[in-house]
Amino acid sequence: MWKNKRIYIFGAGKSGLAAAEYLAGQGAAVWLNDEKNREAFDQGALERLAALGVNLELGSAGDPVAANPDMIMQSPGFPLDKPALLEAAAAGIPVVSEIELGYLATKASIMGVTGSNGKTTTTSLLGEIMKKAFQGVFVGGNIGTPFISEAGKLKEGDWAVLELSSFQLETVRTFRPKVGLILNLTPDHLDRHKTFENYCDAKWRIAEFQEAGDWLILNYDDPLVRQGAAEKKQIKSQKLFFSRKAELQEGVWVNSQGMIMVSHHGKSEAVLSVKDIQIPGAHNLENVLAAVGAAYAAGVKSEWIAQGVREFQGVAHRIERVMEINGVLYVNDSKGTNTDAAIKAMESFDRPILLIAGGLGKGGSYDDMIEKVKEKVKGLVLIGDDAGKIEAAALEQGYAAIFRADSLESAVAYCAAEAVPGDVVLLSPACASYDMFKNYGQRGDRFKALVKALPGAKA
Repeated sequence: MWKNKRIYIFGAGKSGLAAAEYLAGQGAAVWLNDEKNREAFDQGALERLAALGVNLELGSAGDPVAANPDMIMQSPGFPLDKPALLEAAAAGIPVVSEIELGYLATKASIMGVTGSNGKTTTTSLLGEIMKKAFQGVFVGGNIGTPFISEAGKLKEGDWAVLELSSFQLETVRTFRPKVGLILNLTPDHLDRHKTFENYCDAKWRIAEFQEAGDWLILNYDDPLVRQGAAEKKQIKSQKLFFSRKAELQEGVWVNSQGMIMVSHHGKSEAVLSVKDIQIPGAHNLENVLAAVGAAYAAGVKSEWIAQGVREFQGVAHRIERVMEINGVLYVNDSKGTNTDAAIKAMESFDRPILLIAGGLGKGGSYDDMIEKVKEKVKGLVLIGDDAGKIEAAALEQGYAAIFRADSLESAVAYCAAEAVPGDVVLLSPACASYDMFKNYGQRGDRFKALVKALPGAKA
């Protein structure tokens, strides 16, 4: 379907590089643009693309209209109000995400996971569950491998389990997951979407093209999700709610004996005990309930669902226990890049917390996070661009146990000196990492390396 099509790609990150390679290999004429200079990229990867005939436009803002493309692919890091994209939209050129291209290229059924928090954990857990029931299962999207890299290789009967960000969903045009999940909705990426309403609208696009035979798994305990489900009459898919607080006549819930139940069409089935879950925190119970609902909708047997949950140990950089040193537990939650994630991380522990927070802010308020800090945190250690903003929010609420660190190294050293047995040193930044690190993974890896280099750490 791509032969002789003209495709212009904004962004030479992972998804842009993968899309350029796939499309050029399919016979499309491809332009790949990025404002960063050629030296910023893997030279081998650029040489491979050039050999495929990809037109490399690096170190410039780009002029897609001049290339007269049939379609523009917008990488996640490129906002729709970028002048060149506005000009292209005015010229009537369709703009899509890499996820849309993957959907057009694949024969697999799709399970799409979105929400403000819990996406990576739920997607990873679902991947493990689905692999017990199906031979061909790809896990990726906003985590790991770009979907377009594997989409064309997947066969009918296979599944693609995809983590989906608001950036990826805002430009879908036909994307239709067989099973879609909205885990929760809290303010995030307001620097990009401008308003919370715009952000929520992007998330709900996961269901826009679903049909009556598809499923939408929704958080009953999240008032905005429940409200949206009631108001969006145009959604055609079957809705299945999950709740850790309420007994549901239809949905996934927890009974008084601590058993996870699936109730549907007048029948209820116990899947497994809450005690069997290996990942800590009430938010992770919600993630498990969502995964149980999605796997049930996909036709996975209960015993395979239960086995997948029992075996799942969590994901890197999300409330990841690094080690305990002299009675102090060090926890890496570098993927906690918004305030709601940081709140959930703090709620996971009943021990005094030294919290390392800060980084590149996303335009939201820190007030709710500071309320939780006042309740749970004995010392707030701040780094990065938004350190001053977080400090101001804390001082305004009368919280003053604050230390400003000029680096992650000095933050960890301070916490190690201040912590006493029984404390938790928690990296949960509530911010993006790009002011100091390449991504949250690099930030988390650096934190783990610093912890493992502390006196008393055992290899």
